[in-house]
Amino acid sequence: MVRRSTPQAQIDEQAFPVRLFILVPEMGFGTLMVPMHKWLVANVGQTNHALHGSGKATQRDAVALYLRNPIDAVKFLQAFPILELADGTVKPGYYSPAAPRGNSEEEDLEMCNLYNQTKAVDAMRQLFAGIENRTGNLEPGSISPNYQAPIIRHMGEGRLELAIARWGMPSPKSVLKTERDPGVTNVRNLASPHWRKWLGPAHRCLVPVTSFAEWNQGNKWFGPTDEGAPMFFAGIEVRGWKSVRKVKDGETVDDLFAFLTCPPNAEVGAIHPKAMPVIFTKPAEWETWLGAPFEIAAQLQRPLPDGDLQLLDGPI
Repeated sequence: MVRRSTPQAQIDEQAFPVRLFILVPEMGFGTLMVPMHKWLVANVGQTNHALHGSGKATQRDAVALYLRNPIDAVKFLQAFPILELADGTVKPGYYSPAAPRGNSEEEDLEMCNLYNQTKAVDAMRQLFAGIENRTGNLEPGSISPNYQAPIIRHMGEGRLELAIARWGMPSPKSVLKTERDPGVTNVRNLASPHWRKWLGPAHRCLVPVTSFAEWNQGNKWFGPTDEGAPMFFAGIEVRGWKSVRKVKDGETVDDLFAFLTCPPNAEVGAIHPKAMPVIFTKPAEWETWLGAPFEIAAQLQRPLPDGDLQLLDGPI
């Protein structure tokens, strides 16, 4: 990457048509810097990009990556999904005529917060030999944040179980204003220390899904192009967590889960350009996510290939 002086930064600010503000990971770019540099030189060209520090953004340091082509920007983010954009529009203090009261911290403005699951227990048994069912009669239907849903998780001795957990992992304490924790449904920044303790194989899970919704003037539903093909969100989970999820219930002890997100593919991006869930459709992906070291499993934080999803008339 081409590092330039401050005057050159001002020139590049005016000259390059595309700019990405990228948050510096809390532990720094570390070993990411070399592969990022190699990718940019190989795929964009030495003279077709520039990188500058841009000071503070949303309470964290950020860098500005300048490019000539918006397609290169999309491909760069897809190549390095662990990076987080400095998007101040999703922060509670953001104001515009379109959002005169700003954003609520409890709103997840970036992601799917509704999905459908209609697969029966027998279908799970056919996909995962020897899986233990701890869900009873698995009720099909739509699933919203803070409600229970089936997940496939480790049960020890190399075995898997189909269990029930509540959608929404523990929130970072820094974002909570009261003792109530509504939970975090979607996880994007795997470099965050808050998520690091739950990224090992023991805490990874699969979340069965048959269709999911993205909001754009109403829920728009997506499902596999190959109708009936199995799909799973890439999930993480924690068991026996004490928190106040709803004030009326007081403190409860719950098994919790959330799933990963990534840049959208073509189908989802046309409706919701910020993000989509990380979805697995192949047994090799399920096995890697559940058992591989983090450095390998993290490479699966990527969108489904274009054409693998279709827009539906409603949930299936």
